[in-house]
Amino acid sequence: MAADFVHLHVHSEYSLVDGVARIKPLIRRVAELDMPAVALTDQSNMFALVRFYRSAMAAGVKPIAGVDAWVRNPEDANKPDRLVLLAKDGPGYRNLTELVSRSYREGQHLGRAMLEHDWFTPQTTAGLIALSGGRDGDVGRALIGGNPAVADERADAWLALFGDRYYLQLVRSGRPHEEDVVHASVELAARKGIPVVATNGVCFLAADEFQAHEVRVCIHEGRTLDDPRRARRPRARRGAPLGRGRARARRAGAGAAPLPPAAGAARPRRARPP
Repeated sequence: MAADFVHLHVHSEYSLVDGVARIKPLIRRVAELDMPAVALTDQSNMFALVRFYRSAMAAGVKPIAGVDAWVRNPEDANKPDRLVLLAKDGPGYRNLTELVSRSYREGQHLGRAMLEHDWFTPQTTAGLIALSGGRDGDVGRALIGGNPAVADERADAWLALFGDRYYLQLVRSGRPHEEDVVHASVELAARKGIPVVATNGVCFLAADEFQAHEVRVCIHEGRTLDDPRRARRPRARRGAPLGRGRARARRAGAGAAPLPPAAGAARPRRARPP
């Protein structure tokens, strides 16, 4: 794997809803694949940060602190929007920890910690990189709903906060509507000059860990593996194993994949006009 490839969307076992990747094996695998850095973006928390930082530094891998966050949806609090946040520098790290802490103190809804839109200001977003969340982000959902004007408005709001540190996230993992969002996002990026980055959330390290991952998802959802009401995910697609990103990145037409890429990682690109 190319040495300039970096995963920017990784859930570890500390991402209690779906991750089963342990920190030390994760870092060991990243080093084996000759990746210079990796981002840890557990769901709504930074519980693993100290262990992640120490393990990465000991292995000569650059650790990127991040969070896979939920942002309250003003139209339906039960369906929050996804936003991946990555710390670019020291001030960004401090802002990230403050936002996450505030989500637990003030943003709880039905046991889920959420960020509020009005918490994002030029001051609280300084030093942070934002990935749009793909089909689960507010821009992606507007595109799925056939509302390009709303998507433009939402993208403009994020651009006003993050500037060129806001990326439209392209994901191809076999879920419904992903392909539509990818194409619509590329068109949006070309029109507005927004950089794009291809990612694929990693929740485990090897394909044979998929079943353990599914068990953890079922525990979180309160369902059993054979429950017919449970959403079915393509095998080894719900969360990609670490190390399968490069081919995925090419198919997505950008520069990242399974373990996601972020700032200076898989070299995010600007979409070219048709």
